[in-house]
Amino acid sequence: MAPKFPFRSTILLAVIGILAVALPLLLMRIGVLDAYTARVLTMGGVNAIMAMSVNMIVGITGQLSLGQAGFLAIGAYSCIFFNFDLGLPLPLAVLCAVLVTTFAGFLIGFPVLKLSGDYLAIVTLGFGEIIRVVFINLKSLTGGPNGRTFTTEMVMNGELAFAVTTASMIVVLALLQNFLRSTYGRAIKACREDEIAANANGINIFRYKMLGFVIAAFIAGIGGCIYVMVVGFVKPDVAQFLKSIEFLIYVVLGGMGSMTGAILASYVLTYLQEFLRFLQDYRLLIYPVILILFMLFRPKGLLGMKEFSFIGFIDKIGGKLSARSKKAQL
Repeated sequence: MAPKFPFRSTILLAVIGILAVALPLLLMRIGVLDAYTARVLTMGGVNAIMAMSVNMIVGITGQLSLGQAGFLAIGAYSCIFFNFDLGLPLPLAVLCAVLVTTFAGFLIGFPVLKLSGDYLAIVTLGFGEIIRVVFINLKSLTGGPNGRTFTTEMVMNGELAFAVTTASMIVVLALLQNFLRSTYGRAIKACREDEIAANANGINIFRYKMLGFVIAAFIAGIGGCIYVMVVGFVKPDVAQFLKSIEFLIYVVLGGMGSMTGAILASYVLTYLQEFLRFLQDYRLLIYPVILILFMLFRPKGLLGMKEFSFIGFIDKIGGKLSARSKKAQL
């Protein structure tokens, strides 16, 4: 007997997703949220997409990668190339750029994933630096160290940028969560927990590690395209090591293995960096201190390895309300 389609949970999640986009847009229209706040929320969404990409490798696959910003750069420059240089429509250019980034992830992952631990981290770090140096020297395509501008409607329209970024993040999260609950996702988690036991049960370790790495590159490609469409500019420094570390911080503070935790940490830390701007140069001192204190008192991150479930939250509230009503009747 085939399992029934979860209509209730699907409808609830669709409604929550629509509200997550519509309510902030309404607040922007009536002036409650200004353009600056909308910009911060948009960049928080971009960072959340990249955090999910890193979490797919670090938290789900169990491999330490320090070159994820390189895939963001590939996606961003590929989007400009296909749209501006080749003249493709923007949606088609985004699709081609994401496919190019995914293919780059496959090519890099094939030799890299034969390593593990610190060796894998060093090699992926080197990959990010190679990408940065290559983009600096490909002046005809990348503009060299000065980068390239990319004027889109989202650069000038903050509401559109927020809507596209948030909607993309929600779609990526929904697809990723469904994948992780599938047999393929469970196999990847099994490789993370115990490679020997997974191999003894017939799971091809390298194949599923490669699958996780390619999916992470795919998500990073989406993040790169949205980044350049929102910011309107990209330069090779976006692939530098410190950018990859920034994405990794979101994952560690949100909870390694928790996609919703990584998203929450991305928004919190993105806003925190902007909130501390009034401290000027002291911001660079206060921000790390806050991170250190957080990791001392909450070492597993905001959610640990747990996922926040809207369906479970609604069911819990409904159960409490029904229990109260029954007590009142008694």
